[in-house]
Amino acid sequence: MNFHDYLKHNAGALTLNAIGMTALAVFLFSTGTELEPVMLIIFSWIVIFILYVIAGYRKRSHYFHLMEQYVSGMDKKYLVSEVLEIPPFFEAKPYYFLLKQSGKAMRDEINRQKSIMRDYKEYIEQWIHEVKTPISLVKLMEENNRTDKSASILMQLEHIDRYVEQALFYARSEEVEKDYLIKEISLENCINNVITRNKQEFILNRIDLQIEHADKAVYCDSKWLEFILNQIVVNAIKYRKTEHSNIKIYTTEIKNAVRLIVEDNGIGIEKDDIGRVFDKGFTGNTGRLHQKSTGIGLYLCKKLCDKLGLLIHIESEANNFTKVILTFPIGSFCKF
Repeated sequence: MNFHDYLKHNAGALTLNAIGMTALAVFLFSTGTELEPVMLIIFSWIVIFILYVIAGYRKRSHYFHLMEQYVSGMDKKYLVSEVLEIPPFFEAKPYYFLLKQSGKAMRDEINRQKSIMRDYKEYIEQWIHEVKTPISLVKLMEENNRTDKSASILMQLEHIDRYVEQALFYARSEEVEKDYLIKEISLENCINNVITRNKQEFILNRIDLQIEHADKAVYCDSKWLEFILNQIVVNAIKYRKTEHSNIKIYTTEIKNAVRLIVEDNGIGIEKDDIGRVFDKGFTGNTGRLHQKSTGIGLYLCKKLCDKLGLLIHIESEANNFTKVILTFPIGSFCKF
């Protein structure tokens, strides 16, 4: 609130005082009062009124300045009504109490929505755990009763299992810190688990796999890292070339960090799309060629990496290669 706005707001009081001073001066002159006493009275009136206006402005300006400080310093700005003091000027008090009531109603609604979302999330997680059981049983039955179609069936079951798992990790992605354990883990073990999980895809699609310098130890959660790595490997398989497909997984060391790199010689990513691959739902030109693309996989990878304190970025050239690079800090834990 600036002084000009304050004067405009009090234009009625200014006009009333001007009329009052004029009427008083006319009355005094009509009673034979000399000019000097009249001028002294009018001057005193003007000075007192100006001081009153300035004091009122300063009082309000100070209060609203404190309000701005409170709001700018708060993470949850909708709680501002809880920290504000009762305003020192009468006309603002009704708005203050209305703000209190409104803030309470809003917090009650937020808590209600949180409760609904929590119940829904718990239901989704429970449903996912339930549906994974028959998927695992069908896999086991198929592996124990091999036919000519078993490899294809197992691959499709793995696709279903992967989408179900993606839904589970998506549901948990907002509260990762409640579901992971940071400790020293072997990158080689994580890589081998992901490769084993996708072995049918590698065999059926005749993809050449190379793993080099993977015997590194980093601090992370193995379950979440395997999910991230699995999304990256699945993308490399999905966007492979039809012939002479190759995927290479290796590590390099840089100052205070270890990099895990998944490189393929697939169809790559267009230059215009490279900056948006981590956006939720973004599929780009490459994704439009594959109708099953959802644009969720890399979005989840980026979100989980941010939660775990890892860096992830992509280098690619259309029709040539794609590199997905995970960077792990050395000698310190991931963020909690």
